[in-house]
Amino acid sequence: MKNVLIVTPSYLIKKKRDFTGGIKQLTRLGFNVINPEFPEVLPSPQEKADQIHEGFADHNVDMILALRGGYSAMKALPYIDFELIKKRPKIIAGFSDLSALLNPIFERTGLVTLHAPMVINLGTPTPFTLKSLMNAVTGYAEKNLFKGARCKVYNPGSASGILKGGNLITLTALIDTEWEIDTAGSILFLEDVDEELHEVDRFLTQWILSGKLKEIKALILGDFRGLGSQKIYDILASQMELDVPVVHCPYIGHVANKITLPIGAEVELNTDKKQLVIRSMSFPGGTP
Repeated sequence: MKNVLIVTPSYLIKKKRDFTGGIKQLTRLGFNVINPEFPEVLPSPQEKADQIHEGFADHNVDMILALRGGYSAMKALPYIDFELIKKRPKIIAGFSDLSALLNPIFERTGLVTLHAPMVINLGTPTPFTLKSLMNAVTGYAEKNLFKGARCKVYNPGSASGILKGGNLITLTALIDTEWEIDTAGSILFLEDVDEELHEVDRFLTQWILSGKLKEIKALILGDFRGLGSQKIYDILASQMELDVPVVHCPYIGHVANKITLPIGAEVELNTDKKQLVIRSMSFPGGTP
């Protein structure tokens, strides 16, 4: 049984039933939630970091799981003790706004982090989501991250690199800060939710103009709810030469069927086989 600490690095859950549903699901999965009390007060940036530090410092905690996304996780970055995290590696999981923490934690500590469903997502999860999550937290016995998921190929090819990425608008906000992600040599995945086409166009154009897409090894477009993946691809292709493999996987992002992805793992994308396979990774509890 893994002991789970719930942290609030982003925003609060408004409805208590959404919280209790997630806690019940974690219990059914065999987790022991150390702090099952419903959070009602939004922590300050320092307090957000302190919660994360508590999780890494406590030997009884096996996994640190975010309550939900939203916004403001990036405010905790100046207060994060990356040396503590490096010394006490363990699972930390979340997605969406948590992209602002998951990527810097890997880059500054070498710890693989999980782009995974959070408490708010676990009240009514699909079997696919639960299977992918449990595959992740037990050490990724199944190495093909795309197994059971759909994949559309825009640019064929095969490439290996370090898996990085997450929510487009969140990661765009880190560009030109000391926490912006290093995309060189990466298999980059991006997703977003309920953004207007012109806004996504602006964000992607910023990535292009800032050179963040020049040295990637491959690009995975997740779900962009409200926009088709073809529109996202067209924005990119109209402004740059896409000479790397590009695929669309609708099981990445704010969706019911959600793949739990290991940020920081070395992976290989093969468009012929429509597979994204873990080659190596440093993960708490062992290396797959």
